[in-house]
Amino acid sequence: MHLADHVKPISYLKSEAAQIVKDLADSGEPLIITQNGEAKLVVQDVRTFESTQQTIALLKILAIGQKQIEREDHADGEAFFAELNELDRQEKLR
Repeated sequence: MHLADHVKPISYLKSEAAQIVKDLADSGEPLIITQNGEAKLVVQDVRTFESTQQTIALLKILAIGQKQIEREDHADGEAFFAELNELDRQEKLR
């Protein structure tokens, strides 16, 4: 994706809204809107936005995990799975 191909002035957004919606839905590529020559908005379709938000959430989880590893604030894998198995066994006995 070349961002330069996806930069339009705000007047384009105002006059071509319906076509922009169609194009964004078809391509999934964002559109950068400028005002007075300065980038002000990024417009994208909902599907792409949701996918981006999910990716960000996963990256945050990975970052938290990495910090826990660096602080040595984590459980040994074998101990963790043994605890899960024990909880599962107890649940089945109820």
